[in-house]
Amino acid sequence: MQRRQGRVNAGLLLLLYQISQVGLQNIPPVTLGVLALNVFLFVNPVRPLTEVCISVNEAIYKKNWQRLLLSPFHHADDWHLYYNMISMLWKGIMLEKKLKSLWFAYIIAVFSVLIGVVYVGLEFLLVKILDDPSYEMSCGVGFSGVLFALKVLNNHYNPGRVSTVLGLRLSSKYACWAELVAIHLIAPGTSFAGHLAGILVGLMYTKGPLKKIMKACAGGISFFTDPGRPRDYYADYYGYYPGYQYRTPRNYYDYTGGLTEEEQLERAVLNSLNERDFGGATYNNERRPYGFWFPPERSGEEMRRQRLRRFERR
Repeated sequence: MQRRQGRVNAGLLLLLYQISQVGLQNIPPVTLGVLALNVFLFVNPVRPLTEVCISVNEAIYKKNWQRLLLSPFHHADDWHLYYNMISMLWKGIMLEKKLKSLWFAYIIAVFSVLIGVVYVGLEFLLVKILDDPSYEMSCGVGFSGVLFALKVLNNHYNPGRVSTVLGLRLSSKYACWAELVAIHLIAPGTSFAGHLAGILVGLMYTKGPLKKIMKACAGGISFFTDPGRPRDYYADYYGYYPGYQYRTPRNYYDYTGGLTEEEQLERAVLNSLNERDFGGATYNNERRPYGFWFPPERSGEEMRRQRLRRFERR
């Protein structure tokens, strides 16, 4: 806690504000739990960052394998936490309903550990290939590796989308690679190996044997629904909790304002940099809350007229 004292954690406050704008009732349970865990460990870290980060030296030579469990859920500062959790919020809303909560929790748990293993392996290869022992000491923390893996899954389950990376529109299946390079160029201090490890683990799941291995390990457990046949996320959205039912179904557009993931994140970043007023947003003058925009409910008659106009244009 010593490193948290003496200043206001603006990134943490902004994250909490963003979550309140989305609404706790609109965040699926596992996603909400991951957000809460990361925030809790940021405010109350288990150990100092130097004792939870993962590296070749700590994992292989010193056998501190418990760091594989701790490093993904600790963050260097409040802005590191903010950007990672905003991305997790969007990806969780997209993926958890599609994959079901229990399977999504299983994925988060497996990915969190496996990405650390792959990261250590990549750093170890760099030590041997480049003959540079400095890579043994490169120590990483944060949830971004898991987020890159989830992005691969999201692109796999929602093919054909177009993503925007640094103003360039790309097919979503290439976006994670473009972001890997772009982030490294914009912020050289970030872990290239950690992000690459996330992409590789995501590909192991979507293209390789990881999904089958996970299903085999969970075999015979009836409450794990088949993640290979997810319900259509876009077709209906009534909420994530049994007993809660919203008055009308909502589709994907209502929860994203029609923006892609990158455009939503860019909007959140721009708003966080340009806006200093945390007051309520109004739609008449186009002031919007940070990140996601939830447009007002449209009447049934208005929606019917919009559908008719779409058919007339065809």
